[in-house]
Amino acid sequence: MSEPKTRPTAQSLDDFIAQQPEARREECAALDSLMRKATGEDAVMWGNIVGYGRYAYKRSDGKRYEWPITGFSPRKQALTVYVMPGFDQQEDLMSKLGKHTTGKSCLYIKRLADIDMKVLAKIVAAGVRAMAPQRIRKTE
Repeated sequence: MSEPKTRPTAQSLDDFIAQQPEARREECAALDSLMRKATGEDAVMWGNIVGYGRYAYKRSDGKRYEWPITGFSPRKQALTVYVMPGFDQQEDLMSKLGKHTTGKSCLYIKRLADIDMKVLAKIVAAGVRAMAPQRIRKTE
């Protein structure tokens, strides 16, 4: 099995946000603030994903990999919000969020104005808590 293509990069969050259309820049700043608060960690760019925190997982090949606990990516069609381990345990909150669609661990939002940011903060915080056993803490 091949190595994951998405890995941490040295790109700064500010540079990444500056490349986004103006309307997305404010949304990126709002998501950055929400995710920093939820994780207590600064953003790390993983390609086009703005990631916060890390967790370890093993793939079927037995190799250990890392991935952000939560993050977002400002795509053209929608903001993609990544919440590990997914939304199965959050049906009540998801019903209160507002206009969105989901994938396994992806939440697709056309505009932040379409959702309740307080509910999103609870969803992200619940995901961070759920991932605590697998979380990799910084050692500084």
